[in-house]
Amino acid sequence: MNAERGIQGSYWLETAPPGAPAPPPSGDLTVDVAVVGGGIAGLSTAWELVRQGREVAVLEADRIAAGVTGHTTAKLTALQREAGLPAELVTETDLPFAVAGAVRVSGQAQFHPRKYLLALTDDLHRRGGTVYEGTRVVGLTEGDPCVLRTDSGMSIRADKVVIATHYPVFDRALLFTRLSPRRELVVAATIDEDRAPHGMYITPEQATRSVRTAPYRDGKRLLIVTGEHFAPGTADVEERFARLSAWADDHFAGLTFTHRWATQDNDSTDSVPLVGPLHRGSRHTYVATGFGGWGMSGGIMAGGLLSDLINSREVAWDDLYDPRRLASVVREGTSFLKHQAHVARHFVGDRLSPVTGPAPDDIPPGDGAVVRLGGRQYAVHRDENSHVQAVSARCTHLGCIVSFNRAEQAWECPCHGSRFAPDGEILQGPAVHPLEKRDIPE
Repeated sequence: MNAERGIQGSYWLETAPPGAPAPPPSGDLTVDVAVVGGGIAGLSTAWELVRQGREVAVLEADRIAAGVTGHTTAKLTALQREAGLPAELVTETDLPFAVAGAVRVSGQAQFHPRKYLLALTDDLHRRGGTVYEGTRVVGLTEGDPCVLRTDSGMSIRADKVVIATHYPVFDRALLFTRLSPRRELVVAATIDEDRAPHGMYITPEQATRSVRTAPYRDGKRLLIVTGEHFAPGTADVEERFARLSAWADDHFAGLTFTHRWATQDNDSTDSVPLVGPLHRGSRHTYVATGFGGWGMSGGIMAGGLLSDLINSREVAWDDLYDPRRLASVVREGTSFLKHQAHVARHFVGDRLSPVTGPAPDDIPPGDGAVVRLGGRQYAVHRDENSHVQAVSARCTHLGCIVSFNRAEQAWECPCHGSRFAPDGEILQGPAVHPLEKRDIPE
C-alpha cells in the first residue's frame, strides 16, 4: 500500500518472504488430525500433535503465517499482575517523553512471529507433518471419521478436526454471537539506535497506543506503533492511519515511515479466548478463537491445550477456555447485547437504507462504493486505470452488506469481519465463498 511514497506492507512478511508454496492435496486424504488454518494457533497445535506421534495435515486457504499472523502487531506480554511475576511501579522509562507512571515487568520477550512460525513449520515437516497451502476448506461433516471438503472437491478424512481459522469458518455453536471482530493499525518508521526504546509499552489512552522496536539495518531500528481500534467496514482507515502516524511523529520526532499495515482480532464477550470442543455435541471437532489482540501468546497456549484434549489428557484449567462454558450475565451481558445491536444495525439497517450512493461513473479511481440499482445493492470498484467491476454487496457468510476500505483496497463485512478483494475473492473469513460477480445494469 502507498507504494508511490515508498511505504511497504507488513514488516514481518517483507523480512521473512514465503518460499515455494506447498501444493494442495493431489487426491483425497486420510489422517489422524486435520488442522484447518495455518496461523499461529493452527501451526502450534499441529506441531504439538506431531511431536506426540499423530499424523497431522494442516490445510491453509492461502499461505501459512501470512494472514492474521503475518499482519500481527506482534505484542507479546507476561503482564498479568496477579500471577506472581515481579511487577513494579515506575515513573521513568526509556521513552522520549514523560509518563505519570508505568507497571514494569522485566525479562519479557520480543520476537519475529513469521520467522518463528516458518522455523516451527520446518520442524513440523521433519517430524512427519504435512502442510497444504492454497487449500480452502468449505465443508465439514462430523462423524467417526470426520470429513472435510475443499473448494477443489477434495475430501480429507480425519479422526479429529481443529478449526483454527481465526474466526471459525464452521460455527455449529453459534460462536459468532459471542465474537466481535476489530481491526488495528500499525505504522513503522526507522529510528536511530541511540534513540530507540528497547522496552515494550502499551497504554489504553488515545484509542490505545503500543510501542516496540525491531532490528532493522544501517545502524537503525524499526519503531513499531500500533493502535486505532475499529470494527471492519466502519471507519475512514486513511484518516486513522494519519492519526496514528501523527501520534508517532509527535512523540518520536523526525521519523521516516517505511511500513504500514493492519491486523484483525476477535474479542469474546467475556474477554477470554474460546479454545476447546467446537460445540456441546462435539466428540471429534475443536476450535481456537477469540484471542482479543493477544494471539501470539494465546495461539501457542491453544496448541498445547488442544493437543492435550485430543490426546485425552486432563488439563486443570481447560474449563476456563471451554467454548461451551455458560455465559456469565455479569461478565458478558453488556458486551453481548452491544455486539448483537451492532450486528443487527448493519444486517437490517444497511439493507433498508434509502441512500443510493454515488453513481458508478462518479466513483473516483482507487475507490469503491455500494450502489443501489434496480432494487439491488452492488459493490462497485474503480481501479487506478478507471476499470470498473461490480460484485454482490452481500457477504457470503451471513448476508450483511459490505463496505469499501480504500486504504487497504478491500470490501469488509461490518458484522463478522469477512474481507474480500475488489473482485470479490476472499481475503479473510469466516466467509468461504467469494462475492458473486455482477454486471452493472444499463
